Amino acid sequence: MKRNLPLLIIGTVLLAALIGGGILYNRSKPAPTADAQKPQAANSAPGADPPRLRGNANAPVMLEEFGDFQCPPCGLLHPELKEIEKQYGDKLVVSFRQFPLAQLHKHAYDAARAAEAAGLQGKFWEMHDMLYEKQKEWEFAVDGRTVFTDYARTLGLDVERFSRDIGGDVATGRVTLDMRRGKSMGVMGTPTVFINGKLVGEKDMTRAGLTMLIDAALKAKGQ
Repeated sequence: MKRNLPLLIIGTVLLAALIGGGILYNRSKPAPTADAQKPQAANSAPGADPPRLRGNANAPVMLEEFGDFQCPPCGLLHPELKEIEKQYGDKLVVSFRQFPLAQLHKHAYDAARAAEAAGLQGKFWEMHDMLYEKQKEWEFAVDGRTVFTDYARTLGLDVERFSRDIGGDVATGRVTLDMRRGKSMGVMGTPTVFINGKLVGEKDMTRAGLTMLIDAALKAKGQ
């Protein structure tokens, strides 16, 4: 019986996690620094303009995600967010902000610029989705840019332009501005989500938790 006790404890913990209503997306984050801030939306830097929005720009609720395309928790959250987008339709707009953790993820910075380079040809969200959905395919690649260029070709982009833009000032500048916004809000890890400017705690980073918070935001708006 004593030999089986550790397995019993592990099983109990896993069962409790499942009963809790979904996967908890523990954020990828570097070691904290002495000047770390508490995340906040007030008085924050504006970020890249125009922002990358999906959905009704005039929706009563905005979900703003700071993400890293090579971050495993971000990859797990991605399909859940897509289902949430479908669930709320015109009542929700999603804003994606680049926050590559280059010190943790080898290809994160180039992946962010790849999405922005695709955005310069009107295919930001298509590249965004492809990077997350194929994360396992490229996360350990020797040369991330070669893979991203193949994705650009698959999406029907002008590959020569994409190859220039991925290292160009515009794509790089957008990533820099988004990161500046994140840092001004105290963001330290990914994914970090704000709903109508309010930070979502890690315990609510499940589909059930996010749905509850979106419903509360809609109620506050009289929806």
